[in-house]
Amino acid sequence: MRAFSFERASEPAQAAARAAEVPGAKFIAGGTNLLDLMKLEIETPVHLIDVSATGLDRISSTAGGGLRIGAMVTNTDLAADATVRRDYGVLTRALMAGASGQLRNKATTAGNLLQRTRCPYFYDTAMPCNKRVPGAGCAALGKGAFSRQLGIIGTSDTCIATHPSDMAVALRVLDAEVETTTPSGASRTIPLDEFYRLPGDTPEIETALMPGEIITAVTLPPPIGGRQSYHKVRDRASYAFALVSVALIEREDGTGRVALGGVAPEPWRRPQAEAALPDGANAVMSRLLDGATPTEENAFKITLAERTLAAMLAEG
Repeated sequence: MRAFSFERASEPAQAAARAAEVPGAKFIAGGTNLLDLMKLEIETPVHLIDVSATGLDRISSTAGGGLRIGAMVTNTDLAADATVRRDYGVLTRALMAGASGQLRNKATTAGNLLQRTRCPYFYDTAMPCNKRVPGAGCAALGKGAFSRQLGIIGTSDTCIATHPSDMAVALRVLDAEVETTTPSGASRTIPLDEFYRLPGDTPEIETALMPGEIITAVTLPPPIGGRQSYHKVRDRASYAFALVSVALIEREDGTGRVALGGVAPEPWRRPQAEAALPDGANAVMSRLLDGATPTEENAFKITLAERTLAAMLAEG
């Protein structure tokens, strides 16, 4: 790990301003992703700004009847919150499917959203990776490359990594919004469907955040009811990323919402596909995964996603 300087911020505006002042600065809270990347010298920040004491660790109701989740709320506390369990059950289920109890105790809401996309070649500094070194090439797209875990839709010729968060898939199906503070001290709100950026020609740019901008909260609209479920298919029962995950909200009239994890560089949801829910899983997936470009190794994800959704619908 390379040397770095360190400071603690007491409020979000202070942290954002300092991050903009110091090139190469990074925010740190739980550190469950950043510290791993620093040890591998994939991330090499010259300055760390600890934001764990910024007072963003509360869950509260909004004036409109929704929920505001502070950026520093831990995954454990969020999953256990009584309101979340009652009104946003898909979120609790997704959180409990992620990582391990020890990591959930440290991982934060903002940090979970900002996890770097996952690919074995991103984590191997001996291999070319456009996300790690723009213009270096993508080892995952090379002949004989290991791509079983990687993306099948929303990818590009420069990157086929997937976003690893279970929580983000549930938040996407719930129409969450991300609140931020910019280095100037201004606040803005970014719908989650606009928060992540697909790789295109710039896979190193993963979100809509500007330099120095800090997440302060995630807000949820009023509860929409319905049967809410989250199913994660993975290679082992715990501490594994999704091959495919499905977040489902199903109403009594057959309408609902569907979002996928493990298949794209962002939580994958396309509302136009949800109109086909009364017609079954095949009809939904034919729209939701229209335009998919899987590799030979991960083409099975299309069938896996369809069968996972079919099983979830049958449970209702």
